[in-house]
Amino acid sequence: MRRRPFVLATLTWLYVVWSLLPVLVAVQFSFNAGRSRSTWQGFSWRWYFGDSGSVTADPTLRLALWNTLEIAALTTVIATPLGVALALGLTRWRGRGARGADVLTLLPLATPEIVMGSALYLVITTLYQFVPLGQPAQVLGHVTFSISYVVVIVSARLQSIGGGYEAAARDLGATPMQALRTVLLPLLAPAVVASSLIVFASSLDDFVISSFLSADASSVTVPIRLYSSVRNAPSPALNALATLLLLGSALTLLLAWLVLRRMRRGNGSAALQELASIDG
Repeated sequence: MRRRPFVLATLTWLYVVWSLLPVLVAVQFSFNAGRSRSTWQGFSWRWYFGDSGSVTADPTLRLALWNTLEIAALTTVIATPLGVALALGLTRWRGRGARGADVLTLLPLATPEIVMGSALYLVITTLYQFVPLGQPAQVLGHVTFSISYVVVIVSARLQSIGGGYEAAARDLGATPMQALRTVLLPLLAPAVVASSLIVFASSLDDFVISSFLSADASSVTVPIRLYSSVRNAPSPALNALATLLLLGSALTLLLAWLVLRRMRRGNGSAALQELASIDG
């Protein structure tokens, strides 16, 4: 039982290499000195800046990058507080419909993205016609499926905390809002930060929902731009744009992992200090 599973480890690493190799090749050719996307012609930054067709010089590429970052930021700002409030409500709900509400909250995670995208398109174009296609509809669609990430992470943190700290604060004379603000929210801070970073990263690379809810060229995001251009006029600048998106997603997920790692250590001492300040 103590022997290392060499076969399983070997298969796992082979799968990792097989998955990452095409990505690494695409990243490599974003630094190619020539226009070829199959023959290496030397190292250069020309497709990032300086060249007329680079990411910084091409207005369509800049617009796609800006739209992607703006939608991801707006989605994070809107979905995070809504998800935290929903997690608090679902955790404390003891009614008959609590289990059904939990299932509905997690449904976007289990629904195929193409089904979600087409459903959102039909709803917005037929029922919510006051929401125009383009960035408003894209933000609404991203928020719809991103709230579930926040609810799952924050709910797990709430269950690990339990109700002891909040009950102790109430016993010491704190109002419900004081207990929430001074005790519970500081304990939830790592989970809130981690979930917001995951929401940001998932919004960055979303293609299906952004494509369904896009209105015209003014609302094109990086995934949409990559898909449309790689089939018509591929350029190493697209590799550079994809590399920037990949780097942003990787850094965001790394930061979320670091926050979650810190969360596991617990910060009960901080809560105890808050309880002491309330008692004092």
